[in-house]
Amino acid sequence: MYYVYILKSTKNKDVYVGFTNNLRVRFKLHNLGKVKSTKAYCPWTLIYYEAYRGKLDATKREKQLKTHAVKKEVLSRLGKSLTK
Repeated sequence: MYYVYILKSTKNKDVYVGFTNNLRVRFKLHNLGKVKSTKAYCPWTLIYYEAYRGKLDATKREKQLKTHAVKKEVLSRLGKSLTK
């Protein structure tokens, strides 16, 4: 399986979109500061993910979610789930 995921920084509320074939390990790496693009904003909370059987489908969706309009739409659908 391949996963497209959205993380939210508890430090500055930034949102990060990524893709992996092992969501648990990748999430752990983000929070250990082992991912260059996210280490400055640890810790992270997993707020959303989608699972795909094919790598191509997952990478296509990741690119979609990285566009501002699509990311904004998904985050607005999550609504109150994003606030504690």
